[in-house]
Amino acid sequence: MIHIQQQIQLKPFNTLQLDVIASHYVKINSVHALIDALEYAHTHDLNVLVLSGGSNMLLPQYVDALVIHMDIQGYEIINESAEHVLVNVGAGENWHEFVLKTTENGWYGLQNLALIPGLVGASPVQNIGAYGVEVGEFIEQVHVYDRKLQAVKSIDAQDCEFAYRHSIFKDDPERYVITHVSFKLLKTPKLKLNYGDLLKAVGDDKTPENLQKQVIAIRQSKLPDPKEYPNVGSFFKNPVISSQEFDQIHTKFPTIPHYPQPDGRTKIAAGWLIDQTGWKGKKLGCVGMFEKQALVLVNYANATLTDVQHTYRAVQSDVAQKFNVRLEPEPVLFNSNGLITSH
Repeated sequence: MIHIQQQIQLKPFNTLQLDVIASHYVKINSVHALIDALEYAHTHDLNVLVLSGGSNMLLPQYVDALVIHMDIQGYEIINESAEHVLVNVGAGENWHEFVLKTTENGWYGLQNLALIPGLVGASPVQNIGAYGVEVGEFIEQVHVYDRKLQAVKSIDAQDCEFAYRHSIFKDDPERYVITHVSFKLLKTPKLKLNYGDLLKAVGDDKTPENLQKQVIAIRQSKLPDPKEYPNVGSFFKNPVISSQEFDQIHTKFPTIPHYPQPDGRTKIAAGWLIDQTGWKGKKLGCVGMFEKQALVLVNYANATLTDVQHTYRAVQSDVAQKFNVRLEPEPVLFNSNGLITSH
């Protein structure tokens, strides 16, 4: 039995704390409830907006749609060997709490992704990543309800087309609703310490527990707590540019942080670009880029989506003018009909 509510305030459910009213809202804790909710939306001619942890979305002041808030909990071990454990996790589980559980249980691989806000079900969509690790590396299957086929199915990792901040779930956002994610984790740790200041922070204590501890400490030192400073984490993707484009920038700005990619292109640090244009700690009205981390956009006082757009578009403009690079926002933008729209 599902309980559909009307005219519900979504401010508590999006980490940027934008003031948003949803015409219809339902919290979902099982696959059966999800199917019932989708049938309700179809019967009442409503668009569907799937809400996870609300840490990667930009919402207008009114959403005329059925907001389906995923809250499927729990995890179970599917199988286990000497080298790996395969664990299936509900989409509604808190991501950071799950990472902590894996470390406690001696399951390794996700430690670099500690303290990323959001829920497990959202992690494959953007193929979340941090400190040289992407979640797609450790996903075995993503379990979904396919709205096109009207069927529950499991999608193998190789069919998810994981890439930098990308997957099929991002390409076709109206089709799939993620219900569970299966992770294949290591029993013997293989630490990734080659990104940023991680190796120095970890020092001689090269254990998964210390790696996780240092990742949390670094993130806490740079990133504001969403409860204190409402934000969506990193607001822009790190641009990946051609070798020719990089050479031109590197000639003018030799200290630019950069990371060569397997395809010959180069990833450059969006936060550094923003800092160089003077936006670190700068506000435009009630929205600004955080003083400790230029990549994080903060809602300082009851901002609307329009306020947020004014600020991030001004940042994009200044970076483009100085570096001839266009910054792409990470969060997904929705329109008043609950549908994803372009920035």
